[in-house]
Amino acid sequence: MHDDMKKLQEAADRVRQKLSSQPEIGMILGSGLGVLADEVEDPVLIPYGEIPHFPVSTVEGHAGQLVGGTLAGRQVLILQGRFHYYEGYSMKDVVFPVRVMKLLGISNLLVTNAAGGVNTSFSPGDLMVIADHIKFHDESPLRGPNLDAFGPRFNDLSAAYTPELQHLAVETAAQLGISIKAGVYAYMPGPSFETPAEIRMLRMLGADAVGMSTAPEVTAASHAGMRVLGISCITNMAAGILPQPLTHAEVMETGRQVRDVFSNLIRSILSGWEVSSA
Repeated sequence: MHDDMKKLQEAADRVRQKLSSQPEIGMILGSGLGVLADEVEDPVLIPYGEIPHFPVSTVEGHAGQLVGGTLAGRQVLILQGRFHYYEGYSMKDVVFPVRVMKLLGISNLLVTNAAGGVNTSFSPGDLMVIADHIKFHDESPLRGPNLDAFGPRFNDLSAAYTPELQHLAVETAAQLGISIKAGVYAYMPGPSFETPAEIRMLRMLGADAVGMSTAPEVTAASHAGMRVLGISCITNMAAGILPQPLTHAEVMETGRQVRDVFSNLIRSILSGWEVSSA
């Protein structure tokens, strides 16, 4: 067995031992959005440090634990705190939890993030369904020997964000009276916020929002045949759009302001999610 596969299996085995039910949907919660995990019923909390080979979160707003249990009537496994390339982790580390979820039998993934608004019609507090992404980084989480147990050497990303789930999110938001955008997410490795010139470039290339996560995880999930829904919370306008500096504190504060709307939307989406194997 390939060493990477051995580590993934050991991690999955430890998580499986601790869970009390089979998860249907995996969830990754971004900066300031992890509060949703507090709403899980009969939660099983698994600190990352107790899972073999699992990375550990180092960023404010990322609690650093897996939360298993029931949310909106669905069995979920929530990654309350993700991992970023800018923390010093390899791309394999960044997507390690996604692959563990797949080994646990999860084929449906909801991923959220805090993002900067590139589209000038957006405002802080807006929610955006991710239709596609642009990756501005030369390293892929699939670099190196292919793990055939997950997917092919060359995987198709033309529908990495499942169209049916995008439709579900938009329809659910409409039913709740929640305004929601749809657009393209640009991934930049960070940790510096982008320059105004970079934001102008991204806008010219068709990006609507920008952030430092999600694209690697979705690439690995797509490789593993998982159905994916991505939602960004626009926590600030990107560099050069407004005459003010960018801070992580603003990201966290906007996340707190929209958490009730965000929570209501996610819970309603989960209740309408038709789980099927990939």
